[in-house]
Parts: sequence; structure tokens; C-alpha cells
Amino acid sequence: MEQTPPHALVVDDEPDLRELLSMTLTRMGVDVDTAEDLAQARAKLGSNSYAFCLTDMRLPDGNGLSLIKEVNRDHPEMPIAMITAYGKVDDAVSALKYGAFDFVSKPVNLDDLRGLVRTAVKMRRDDEEKMQPADETAADSGDEEAVPAQTPAKTETPEPNKSVQMDILNRMIGKSDAIEQVRKTIVKLARSQAPVLISGESGTGKELAASLVHDLGPRSEQPFVAVNCGAIPTELMESEFFGHKKGSFTGADSDKDGLFQSANGGTLFLDEVADLPLNMQVKLLRVIQEKRVRPIGGKTETPVDVRILSASHKALKPLVDNNEFRSDLYFRLNVIELNLPNLSQRQSDIPLLVEHFLSVIAEQWGEEPRTLSDDAIKELKAHRYNGNVRELFNVLQRAVTLSDGAEIGVDDIHLDRSQMDDSATMDSTPEDEGLDDYMEKIEKRILQNALKDARYNKTEAARRLGITFRSFRYKLDKYGID
Repeated sequence: MEQTPPHALVVDDEPDLRELLSMTLTRMGVDVDTAEDLAQARAKLGSNSYAFCLTDMRLPDGNGLSLIKEVNRDHPEMPIAMITAYGKVDDAVSALKYGAFDFVSKPVNLDDLRGLVRTAVKMRRDDEEKMQPADETAADSGDEEAVPAQTPAKTETPEPNKSVQMDILNRMIGKSDAIEQVRKTIVKLARSQAPVLISGESGTGKELAASLVHDLGPRSEQPFVAVNCGAIPTELMESEFFGHKKGSFTGADSDKDGLFQSANGGTLFLDEVADLPLNMQVKLLRVIQEKRVRPIGGKTETPVDVRILSASHKALKPLVDNNEFRSDLYFRLNVIELNLPNLSQRQSDIPLLVEHFLSVIAEQWGEEPRTLSDDAIKELKAHRYNGNVRELFNVLQRAVTLSDGAEIGVDDIHLDRSQMDDSATMDSTPEDEGLDDYMEKIEKRILQNALKDARYNKTEAARRLGITFRSFRYKLDKYGID
């Protein structure tokens, strides 16, 4: 079947800008309709089908936000982006909150515009490919600048790609109402390019949620780069985020790309963003707004196209109120919030999580999966997990390490029954075993797993553990691991 080019609607009351946008999109292989106000836009939306829409914020007969709301209500499958005035951060944030998938600022940077268009058309193409028979593939236009052509939807056929979506979503284990709601929200967030702040207690799976948003979205084929902001030494932050040039400071022996350059085209996940010092928050805000970075020692800025997802187990609003976190950065990161439930809000998922984690541990350690007795399951469900899902995994790791039989019982999991409201952590040890012996068992198991994962290449195993080869070899000798 011959494919038709994407069809776009451009809404702007400035003739010169409409012409510039039309010319740029036409050169990318997009058919363009234009409208100069809301009335014309509504009429064309009512009589045509579009791959995406691009609208100005200020229109003669109303506000572009009204059009965004109407499109999301009447044409939810169609991505719509906003053109905002330069420096109008509030307008951009409002557009994203109303449902725009992205925005571009005046004066329009054509590289930014082209990136936005490619993302929009890919979103629509991905949606329509779900309706195609499994043996149909999109034709390559052969034009490096061209965007993928649209293929008419076939509603009578099944959706083979739906299973791919479910496979991705099912990486978040659970069937509770709380988790089902999270999955639905993630699907919606994946269609947007808006910044998302993922909140929740420690161990609730914030990085997992961020990776699902990325993998379900139009940037899935590009990098997903995650960084724990609290783990970067303050003096190295600027270099880590923005890169540096050779010779720009002592120890800069070569050029280095920062996190933004590494994530270019994809997603940058800023975990524990509350730990960023104030001076770094200013620099981060500027890069997010300008979409450009300058490496340390660099003379020019480099454009970057990165979607920002962030997370914190601390509530950011109180930090803003106490002047510990910049309000302008907070509102820029918190365009949409995704809150993850703690484990006490999804207790019915604990048996499923236990089964999954025991399989993961068995695979990592080269053993047959263990099972838990009914009493052990009840004990785990009654426990309060301050560390949530991560803590449950740690409890199961310890239980597998210390138990001898195929079935893990209540005594093997070693939860403190007198303090069920307190967290059982990896630091707690059985009464009949000393701390040193317990930790040595864990360390030995980690070394063995690292060797196995590295296919018994000692140098690679040491690198994965983040220790020197000499230290790794010493530990192998210490535990008699050959």
C-alpha cells in the first residue's frame, strides 16, 4: 500500500511565521494546512485528520490553551504543541499541564522545530502501527530530513504491538488497584514530552517508573540516562552534567561529554534531585530552558534535545518554602507529578513481588527458585517496609542466603515480630550469627555473582563492582574463590 505523507495543522496569526513554519515542515515531507485563529482551526480540525498540530499561544479570538484542551478532548490521538513567546516559561508550563506534548519558543529555532516535528510524527506513527498487521513494515523514505510517512489505520485488525506495551508495563510487578492506576498514568505520560516529577518513598521504584515512561514513548530508541544527584561530589557536578574540554582544569586529560550530551535525543532521569546544591540548580534550570549546554572550558554552546524526568523521596514543596530549593526549577520540573504508592498501600502485590524476586535471585545465584511457606508470606505481608520494594528484595536475599531448604520459613526471614512497624533491613542479623560472618557470606556471594556475570573475566568483574583489580584479586584469595 502506498503511504501518504503526514498532514499537519499550523495555527498562528502572524503571516510571516505561518509561512516559515509551512516551508520548514514541507521540506521535511509534511503536508501543511494553516489557520490564523481559533475559528479557522476548529473548522479544519472538524473536516480533516492531522498527524499533529502546532498552535501559537496568543490568537486574535482566544488563547491557544483552549485549543489544546479541545484537541485533547476531541482528538486525543493527535499530538499538539505550543508556540510560546521568548522567556515565557509560565506559558510553556501551562501548555504542558493542559496537555501539549511539547513547546517551541519564539523566535523559532528551526533545529528545535524539526526535532519537535519528528517526535510528534513518530508518536502518531507508533500509535497507527499498533493497528497494522504484524507483517507490514513502514517504508523508508530515503531522505535523511524527511519524517516517517503515515499509514492509514486499519481498525479491523488486531493490535500486535499492544503486547509489547504490556511486556514493558509488566516490568512493574503487581495487580493492585494502586499499581494499575500508576500504569495507566505512565502510558499517558509516555505520549508527552513534559517534565515529570516522580515522587514516593525510598524503594518504591522511581527509576523503574522513569524507564517505563521512556521505553513507551517516542524516544525509546534513544538513550535513557539515569543519575543519582546525591552521589555526585559537588566539585564534579558541572563536569558530570555538562562535560568539559581537555585542559580546562587539572586532571582534564581529554574532552568529556556530560550527562546531557550522553542523553541527547533521549531521556535524562535526575534521581534525588532535591540533593542538588542551589548553585547547580541555577545552571540546570538554564540548560532546561535554553536547551543548550556549554562544557567547562568550551567557547560555544551545544544544542541538546533531552526530556527531563526527575525524582525525590523528599517532598520538594517544603524545601521551596524554606528556600532550600529554587521555586523556578521546582515549577519547571513539576509540570506533571507521578506519585508511587508505598508497599503498605499495595499489600496484595507482596506475594507476586516475592515470587518474582525469588526467581531473580535464583537466576543471579545459579540456583533453583526457593518458595516461601504460608506463614512466611503472612509475616511479610504484616511487616512495615520503610524501604518498600527495595527492602523486600533485601529481606528475600538475606533469607535465601541463610536458609538451607527449598522452602523458606518464618524463622528464615528474621523479621522482628515485636516491632512490626519498624523496617527490617539488611543490617539486622540472626542472633546465632555474628555480624562479620553474616557480611562475609554476603560479600562472597557478590564476588561469585560478579564473576559469573562477567563470564569469569576477573578484570571485567572488578570493573563492574567498581573496585581495583588488585583489591578484587585479594578478596578472591580471602574467600578461596577460584
